[in-house]
Amino acid sequence: MSKNTEQNTEKVQKFEYKAEMKQLLNIIIHSLYTHPEIFLRELISNSSDALNKIRYRALTDKNIIDPESELKISINFDKKSNVLSIEDTGIGMTEDDLINNLGTVARSGTLEFLKGIKDGKESVSEHIIGKFGVGFYSVFMVADEVSVETRYAEKDSKGYLWKSNGEGSYTVEEIDRKERGTKIHFNFKDSAKEFASEDRIKGIVTKYSNFADFPIFLGKEKINTVEALWRKNESEIEEKELNEFYKFITNDYEDPLAHVHLSVESTKANFKALIFIPKSAPYDFMRNQNVKALHLYSNRILIQRDCNDLLPEYLSFVKGVVDTSDLPLNVSREVTQSSNVMSEIRSVLTQKILIMLQRLANKENEKYLHFFKNFGPLFKTGVNHDFSNRDKIIELLRFESSSLKEGEFTSLKEYVSRMKGEQKEIYYISGDSRSIIDRNPNLEYFKKKGIEVLFLIDPIDVLIIPSVPEYDKKPIKSIEKADIDLMPEDKIDKPEDNLSKDLLSLFKSVLKDKVADVVPSKRLVESAVTLVSGKDSMDPQMEKLMKIMNKGMPLPPNVKILEVNTSHPLIGNLSKMYIADSSNPLLEKSILQLFESALLLEGNLPSNADFINRMIDLMKEATK
Repeated sequence: MSKNTEQNTEKVQKFEYKAEMKQLLNIIIHSLYTHPEIFLRELISNSSDALNKIRYRALTDKNIIDPESELKISINFDKKSNVLSIEDTGIGMTEDDLINNLGTVARSGTLEFLKGIKDGKESVSEHIIGKFGVGFYSVFMVADEVSVETRYAEKDSKGYLWKSNGEGSYTVEEIDRKERGTKIHFNFKDSAKEFASEDRIKGIVTKYSNFADFPIFLGKEKINTVEALWRKNESEIEEKELNEFYKFITNDYEDPLAHVHLSVESTKANFKALIFIPKSAPYDFMRNQNVKALHLYSNRILIQRDCNDLLPEYLSFVKGVVDTSDLPLNVSREVTQSSNVMSEIRSVLTQKILIMLQRLANKENEKYLHFFKNFGPLFKTGVNHDFSNRDKIIELLRFESSSLKEGEFTSLKEYVSRMKGEQKEIYYISGDSRSIIDRNPNLEYFKKKGIEVLFLIDPIDVLIIPSVPEYDKKPIKSIEKADIDLMPEDKIDKPEDNLSKDLLSLFKSVLKDKVADVVPSKRLVESAVTLVSGKDSMDPQMEKLMKIMNKGMPLPPNVKILEVNTSHPLIGNLSKMYIADSSNPLLEKSILQLFESALLLEGNLPSNADFINRMIDLMKEATK
């Protein structure tokens, strides 16, 4: 920069920016920030830094201007003159500070940086952040000219006025200023008139700087009224404060269900956080694409509202704040996505939240079940997406079961503790509701033997559980599959008479390619027939879900095995009919009706009309 003293007064000094600095300043003003409103956040952040410096200095040095003055930030807006001012009682600046801090935009690497942009090798948003101390210059997005009045804290210091239009030059002159600190003031330019109101200014402060370390006044009103609780020791925070803080940051009307307070210091990242589990899920939960997530702060100043990169998607119901000094204020969304600091914060937060949930499950089970009923459908998806924490998530899964009353839940660990001595597998069955599952013929054997079966009622379960092949070295099997491991006494093949064999052959002949096979059943007790899936086939719920997901597109045929209860009276009657007349047309109708009744229970009946008409024909014959 060059110094030009040819001014109207001897006190005013004019400084010209170097050419590359003019270029960089233009980038800062026109390209760096997505939302112009953050100019106020940047100015408040600078004031907060200045106040912190004087606070620390005052601890050991009372030989400063106004050592007992209140540490605060004052914002005033004059509607008539359209002038906004922001003033702090911080440490202030010397003449050298003004020239070095406000007059020098860029530091080392400026020429290389600009050359990289020109050649297309550098990205503004990814590489300028955090390198040049550019926050102050965001004010030129809303102002054509900016004035800075300041006086350094030492008693023998002088006051100075810095002025610039943010283009080619700036001036510095000595002024008579009695107060310690800095005052910035400017007129809003025409394109920034939307910010020229006290309500708009208050909204911006509340959004970005509500938790600043010092009181912020708009006129005579203090506008940052909620304390940054995450900065306090947990033992100092009352439950009422926590609830009020949670409602403030979320706009929820209910108190939170649970929370975790974190203060993490490591070689990879330092941060504080206050995390909440809401009591209730929103009405559009699992459908809302604009998920409200954690807010990311840097030294109490908001960087990103709803920062989805802080947690995996299956924990996106979690609310709260994360505050780190390891990220600069003007960090971009692209940088947060690729930052090692963010990656470490995400990892630690995820583990801490899972620990909190496990603690709830162990010590406050009712609370945990309340959480699971609300957020379980989303939380379960972590099994298929977060492989580093997969085992922890599996421990937190809960299911209804045949051994529990409706509305009661069990974990896999509790299920295993109740397994019978000879039982080698964990069993489950899926369905749209408990009442439907309870009537499923495939459950009859297990009810008779008193073997517990998990009920997969949540549609998401059929996507999750098949991906968990075992738990505690015990295979997890659907009881709607043909290859389940029955109790030892039921594995013995009982001699089958020729009549049963002949009848089963007729079943195969009538049904042809509608089934993969027809076999005598060892699982049926009261029902005549049931359909089961082969080892590599989809069970009924998975098949139904796949149809929904494919939006009516045809799926590959899922041909199943028909199991026949040869001890059932109806099968006995058919056997007698077969002996009397193997060509009796009622045999074929009865076999088709039995097969389609099994399809009906699954929800896969292709034609209700055919089923009903055949049923009427059979009733006619039965009532002759």
